Amino acid sequence: MFWSAALAAEETPRPVSLDEAQRTANDAAGWVEENWSVWLSNSLRIILILVIAVVMRSLIRRAITKLIARMNRTASAVDGTALGGLLVNAERRRQRSEAIGSVLRSVTSFLIMGTAALTVLSVLQINLAPLLASAGVAGVAIGFGARNLVTDFLSGVFMILEDQYGVGDSIDAGVASGEVIEVGLRVTKLRGTDGEIWYVRNGEVKRIGNLSQGWATAGVDVQVRADEDLDRVREVLTRTGEEMQKDEPWTERLWEPVEVLGLNAVYLDSVVIRVSAKTMPGKALGVERELRWRIKQALDAEGIRILGRPPEANLETEAGADPMAAVAAPSVLANPASPQSQATTPIPPGQPLGK
Repeated sequence: MFWSAALAAEETPRPVSLDEAQRTANDAAGWVEENWSVWLSNSLRIILILVIAVVMRSLIRRAITKLIARMNRTASAVDGTALGGLLVNAERRRQRSEAIGSVLRSVTSFLIMGTAALTVLSVLQINLAPLLASAGVAGVAIGFGARNLVTDFLSGVFMILEDQYGVGDSIDAGVASGEVIEVGLRVTKLRGTDGEIWYVRNGEVKRIGNLSQGWATAGVDVQVRADEDLDRVREVLTRTGEEMQKDEPWTERLWEPVEVLGLNAVYLDSVVIRVSAKTMPGKALGVERELRWRIKQALDAEGIRILGRPPEANLETEAGADPMAAVAAPSVLANPASPQSQATTPIPPGQPLGK
C-alpha cells in the first residue's frame, strides 16, 4: 500500500501556479508578436503570386483563343473560292489551328502554374532540392516507360506545326496510304482506297509523301502504230490539249498547257508518245481520264489507229502459237518390238536369270 500511494502521488499532476501560467502566456504572445509580421508578409506574397499566376494564365489563354478564332475566320472567308483552292481548306485549317491552340494552352498553363507552385514553396522556406531530384528521377522513369507515347506526341506536334499534311490531303505514310480525315497529336486517321480507316501512330511515320501540296502532274501514254506520221500525231495531241484547257472546269485545274514530251518508248510495230500537264493538287487523276477521252476521240476523227495492247501481246497474236509445241519427240521406247523396249521389259516371275 505504501508503494501504491507513492506512485499515485507521483502521477497526480502538479498544480500550475498563476505566475507560471502568466509567464507561458507572455512567452507565447511575445513569439507571436515577433513572427506575425513574417506570417503576414509570407501570406501576402503567396496570395500575390497566385493572383498574378491566375491572371497571367487567363490572359494568355484568352489571347491564344482569340488568335485561333481569327485564323479560323480567315480560312472560312477564302473557303470555296479560287484562292481557297490553292490554300488549305477550312476544315484542315481549323483542325490544325485547334491542335496548335490546345498545345499552346497546355504548355502555358503548365509553365505558369508550375513556376507559381515552386515560388510558393520557396516562400514557405521548403527545401526544393529533394523535390526536384525526386521529380527528375520520376520523369526519367516515366519517360522510359512511356517513350512510345512521348514519341507519338512530339511527332504529332511537329507534324502540325510544320504543316506536313492536313485534313483532305492524300498521303503515303509508308505503313498506310489514303486520304487524311483527322490529325491528332498521337494518331492520324487515314481512309484507304477501299474505304477502310487506318489509325497510324505519329511516332511510326518515318517518311511522308504528300500528294496534295504544291502541284501534281497528269501523264498519259498514247500508243500508236509505228507507221503513223508522228508530226501529225503531235499536232492532233497539241490541239486536243489546247481545246481542253479552254473548257470549264479544266481551265482552273490545268495550271500549264498540255505538253507533248515526245517518244517514251519505241517497239517493232508501235511507239508510245508521252503527254503531260501540270495540274491542281489532287486533280491529276481526273485530268488524266478526261485527257484520254479527248485524245481517243481526236485520233479516231483523224483516222489514227491506237494500239491498246502491249507489244508482246500483239506479236504473240500475229505470230500465233506453235502447233507442234504440244507434240512429244519420237522415241524408240514407243515401239514394244524394238530392242530398247524389250530390254526395259521386267523379267517375268519364276524365269531364270540366265535365260
